[in-house]
Amino acid sequence: MYLSAFNVFFTMAAPRGERLIITLLGRRNVGKSSLINGITGQEISIVSDTPGTTTDPVAKHYELIPVGPVTFYDTAGIDDIGELGEQRVRATRKVLWRSDIVLLVFDKPEWDEHDRSTLKELQEMEVPFLVVFNKADLYTPDTGPLTELQRLKIPYSVVTAQNSGDMLALRKQIIALVPEYFKREKPIIGDIIQSGDAVLCIVPIDLSAPKGRIILPQVQVIRDILDHNGVAITVKETEIGTVLSQLKKKPALVITDSQAVLQAAKEVPEDIPFTTFSTAFARYKADLAVLLEGLRQLDKLEDGDRVLISEACSHHVECDDIGRYKIPRWIEQYLSKKIRFDIASGHDYPDDLTPYKLIIHCGGCMITGLEFMRRLRQAQAQGVPITNYGILISKTQGLLERVIRPFGF
Repeated sequence: MYLSAFNVFFTMAAPRGERLIITLLGRRNVGKSSLINGITGQEISIVSDTPGTTTDPVAKHYELIPVGPVTFYDTAGIDDIGELGEQRVRATRKVLWRSDIVLLVFDKPEWDEHDRSTLKELQEMEVPFLVVFNKADLYTPDTGPLTELQRLKIPYSVVTAQNSGDMLALRKQIIALVPEYFKREKPIIGDIIQSGDAVLCIVPIDLSAPKGRIILPQVQVIRDILDHNGVAITVKETEIGTVLSQLKKKPALVITDSQAVLQAAKEVPEDIPFTTFSTAFARYKADLAVLLEGLRQLDKLEDGDRVLISEACSHHVECDDIGRYKIPRWIEQYLSKKIRFDIASGHDYPDDLTPYKLIIHCGGCMITGLEFMRRLRQAQAQGVPITNYGILISKTQGLLERVIRPFGF
């Protein structure tokens, strides 16, 4: 009837959305692949003297001590040419928006206006980056560019990828750039429960649930409960009342999948704190206050307004998909208006958001919090309100105040 979290949680690799992303950026044949091999001490990237060997961005997973699990992105040269080359460059620049650290690689200490433009772009993105002059065994360093980097207070390194001492020093520089986001222990709900508290997790098993598994946000919340010495009780939405009647003590918190929020709210007494997985992730991955402010736009939508549904992952679309079918249906029922909906899936987040009156973003379990915040800031910079699946669903069901109350709102 109900299960301990140990029965549903199993050992798994670090979720993609929790991995530090390190991208190597540079022209063709500057040695990006060799650097990845040198940094990791493993032959995990194909190395060739032929320019353009690396085409599409390639992800390489690695355990960077003491940081933890990271993903290196080996990218195509930003000077690639031709129609196909331009597509590769666009793919590389999309990876930049997902990056937490960038290594801008040159094969000699000199650059032109194109390179200076890339430096400026990285500074404007506010992504930590390091300039790496590779193949140092083949040239005498020119002090001009190095002096310019010192003046701009941009860290740099002069290395040879095959030199183990250089690679050890480079790893230390990379570690020094790791954003605080990846150093701190940020709980999902652990800070609002006490050791020994029981948390009832309502997990529907429907078409969207992967066969033999439960979805990532639910797994992460269960792990967070265990990490904070809580007791996770997992139940389907059809068994809520039965489980509550069997518990000797009321749970400290009930957290439900947003799609079952209306049914769950009817069965969970008002005096029990109650929220949704997606609302918890709005706070964990982004900024709940900003997403709540963006939600105000919902009541201002008019017939014909365009709304962007943003999914952070690509997934198999079911016949009653939450982002593509349920949310649009709930919005139009709530507003009694006809809205135009566009879908952005995976990493295809539009550069120009201005055509939209509102952006509704998923929980972001497949992207890092830094990428989510970058998307949020992009929307703010273009004056487009942005909100989150879970809090929007709760509002359309008349439950918003109840689901945000546990977080002090």
